Amino acid sequence: MEYRELGRTGWKISAISFGAWAIGGDAWGTTDDDESVRALHRAFDLGVNFVDTADVYGDGHSERLIARALRARGGRGEILVATKAGRRLSPHVAEGFTKANLGAFVERSLRNLAVEAIDLLQLHCPPPLVYEMPEVFGILDDLVAAGKLRHYGVSVERVEEALQSLAHPNVQSIQIIFNMFRHKPADALFARVRERRVGVLARVPLASGLLSGRYTRDTTFAPRDHRTYNRRGEAFDVGETFSGVDYEKGLEAVEALKRLVPPGATLAQLALRWILAFPAVTAAIPGARNVAQVEGNAGALDLPAPDERTMAAVRAIYDQYIRADVHDRW
Repeated sequence: MEYRELGRTGWKISAISFGAWAIGGDAWGTTDDDESVRALHRAFDLGVNFVDTADVYGDGHSERLIARALRARGGRGEILVATKAGRRLSPHVAEGFTKANLGAFVERSLRNLAVEAIDLLQLHCPPPLVYEMPEVFGILDDLVAAGKLRHYGVSVERVEEALQSLAHPNVQSIQIIFNMFRHKPADALFARVRERRVGVLARVPLASGLLSGRYTRDTTFAPRDHRTYNRRGEAFDVGETFSGVDYEKGLEAVEALKRLVPPGATLAQLALRWILAFPAVTAAIPGARNVAQVEGNAGALDLPAPDERTMAAVRAIYDQYIRADVHDRW
């Protein structure tokens, strides 16, 4: 396992970490809790020391499964758990980011995770106005001072929001969609975060599985899977589903990307290794629901860094198939 510094926290986290949205069981079809816990244990055995979840993943179920896995290991040890807050608001408006609401969300996550302090709390894709509200970040500072949080960061939809978050000095990390279908962070954000020593957590690294190379035009997803019900943004930002890429066009791009995969590797592994070729990225956080997916994700680190020819080819495929639809949108 490779480890990289996360912001100014002093932590070194696994470059391939564990995204725990899928194990929440509310947006990815049927899940098996026992298999999810086995996946977590296998990740920890392989050196993964950072898990990313949120209080709304399965209405807290993901957080509780993580607590269950850590309890079975006798405690957290060196494993760090990041969660998110804010999406429980209804309506999800900037005015709801109050001391009372954020405090209640934090207390609930503390109970779910069975910890006294949250390692990293991230504002969960808040309304854009929140980035212009220093009082919200002051509330987070107070929660750190009270020992409820160790550090905090933000999870954003758009590069512009990530740049705005840098105005708040104690933001330690930015979680953003970055993958072979989303290049804008590399163009417009990464230089700034390196200057400010802010970590980058690359979420949706496999574009909801499109970049696994396993899907076809005939692939179907369960009714409760967001890849069925959110293709046009019906439930939340469409960028969270297939990275906002049209499914058919994404399949065409995937066929072109498959030609770049080294022998013995998978497209998913190349896609993860491509993300880690950018020094500004602290970690990719692919999801996993079973041991095989965990092992496949970790295997990305067995690949050499992509050479200049491969990087240029990925960029050309992005320019041909993807850029016009997504680059300026997020």
